[in-house]
Amino acid sequence: MFSASAELYDLIYAGIKDYGAEARAIAAIVRAAHPGARTLLDVACGTGEHARLLAAEHGFTVEGLDLEPGFLRIAREKLGADAVHQGDMERFALPRRYDVVACLFSSIGYLRTLDAVQRALERFRAHLAPGGIVLVEPWFPPDVLEDGRVRVDTAAGEGVTVARLAHTAVEGRLSRLRFEYLIGRRAGIEHAVELHELGLFTTEELLACFAAAGLRATHDPAGPSGRGLFVARATTSIDQP
Repeated sequence: MFSASAELYDLIYAGIKDYGAEARAIAAIVRAAHPGARTLLDVACGTGEHARLLAAEHGFTVEGLDLEPGFLRIAREKLGADAVHQGDMERFALPRRYDVVACLFSSIGYLRTLDAVQRALERFRAHLAPGGIVLVEPWFPPDVLEDGRVRVDTAAGEGVTVARLAHTAVEGRLSRLRFEYLIGRRAGIEHAVELHELGLFTTEELLACFAAAGLRATHDPAGPSGRGLFVARATTSIDQP
């Protein structure tokens, strides 16, 4: 999905996201909800930037999970090869459980349907240690995104300059983002295209998915980056693995 842009991702988002502030907010939320939490699994971790900061600056033992090979390579450079796992958030099965299972930066939207969201939440619950919590940062609900919106982001780093043009189309309960990249290097200019599809779910629908997955969730409409945050706990006791 990010096959064209994985190597450019940190460069582009360095000018868009304040990862340091978001990691501080996430750490504070975790400490308030689960003061004894030490281990955290970042599902759909991307390049591992949130995970890196939560480990390096906030003392958590963090592992990551992602499906995209380009992201896995970068995240393993940051967190260590053994700390980053390849897997689909709907189906993953790891040998340990965690005090916190987090899915940040709206990655849950890539599941596209509520049935898929529920399956993922069931996997999150299955990987919780007793007393653990789940954090999910949602994508936008219906009727928020502007159909036909165009945005451009530019960034420059060592030996590379990139311009990303994004077009958003809304079709019912699906948002389609088309990213076109112009990537300039000494050897010339490259062009790349990515298509991303994310489901549009209401807060009530997501709360129902949590409940169906055996989790009791609360919703903060702001969250660490303004997109909201669900904080959930298992509705029945979780046995030790």
